Amino acid sequence: MKTTITTAVLALLLSSHQCTSISKSTESRVNVVKPKIITQQVKHDTDDPAIWIHPEDTSKSLIIGTDKDSDGGLFVFNLDGVIVNKVTDIKRPNNVDIEYGFKLGDQTIDIALTTERERNQVRIFSLPSMKEVGAFSVFDGEEHRSPMGISIYKNPSTGIMYAIVGRKSGPKDNYLWQYKLVEKNGKITGELVRKFGKYSGIKEIEAIAVDDELGYIYYSDEQYGIHQYYADPEKGNQSVAVFGQGDFLSDIEGISIYPTSSNTGYILVSNQQADTFNVYRREKPTTGKIAEIPVSTKESDGSEASAVNFGDKFPKGIFVAMSNGKVFHIYDWRDIEERILQKDIRE
Repeated sequence: MKTTITTAVLALLLSSHQCTSISKSTESRVNVVKPKIITQQVKHDTDDPAIWIHPEDTSKSLIIGTDKDSDGGLFVFNLDGVIVNKVTDIKRPNNVDIEYGFKLGDQTIDIALTTERERNQVRIFSLPSMKEVGAFSVFDGEEHRSPMGISIYKNPSTGIMYAIVGRKSGPKDNYLWQYKLVEKNGKITGELVRKFGKYSGIKEIEAIAVDDELGYIYYSDEQYGIHQYYADPEKGNQSVAVFGQGDFLSDIEGISIYPTSSNTGYILVSNQQADTFNVYRREKPTTGKIAEIPVSTKESDGSEASAVNFGDKFPKGIFVAMSNGKVFHIYDWRDIEERILQKDIRE
């Protein structure tokens, strides 16, 4: 997962075999924030969404979501949550992320990267066509490979793109590897540029998010805390901070970043077993949790947020979260923001 403040970065998803707008659905928990839309179901098991913003008409934006299984794939939804495209024969795709403006030959394309766990590689697709434009193996030579989390960092100064990749299990240090995305023989591949990242050893690390503007990587050490590192490999491998310790019922999962300006906003992190999202200040998350938002998602893994204006229905953007039931939930950001502002204790 990642965030950028450009005119591009999000969309949505829906449920069952019928797309459903949510009004007053039955909820056993009181005061939960309810989604406006639930996506159509995927075949097996949703895990992580990413949002591609149409460069000219945000109403034509797309959501790409993983269907995690040995015969899984990437499902593409329009803003009504309808499945409009899919790529199959991806062996257990875990997470997905998107970046804009990769120079490939004489073309400039937008790309989606997904981890393919059972083939120990990252696969790359152009957007919006979903044509495959590259792949590369990861964690070569390691005992523990099995890639899971992925996020893309685009250096605002140089335009260079990097894939930050995590895995199902790994060592206490250098758990994440960072690959520079380059063209080779007309395809996109990855060149290893660094290994970094502490791991508690308690469970696993999956969720990764990048804040391009502020230059940070965040990742969830699932029963320990949220780690913060510099995204630029030139700035070294020293940890910046760890936060969120003691704030979660059990597993710390998906991370989303919602910008309110170039350097302010919110970081939302899934409190998976509580069916809530903990909220931290983007500008200084170590000051502590400022809100906890109860939502209708069940056991949420991946999520994504965008401040893009999607029109009358979502003028301040959306928040998209995976839920049990093979679906993604799409929330009106205004509903999330209202709860944050009720709880935010900033002075």
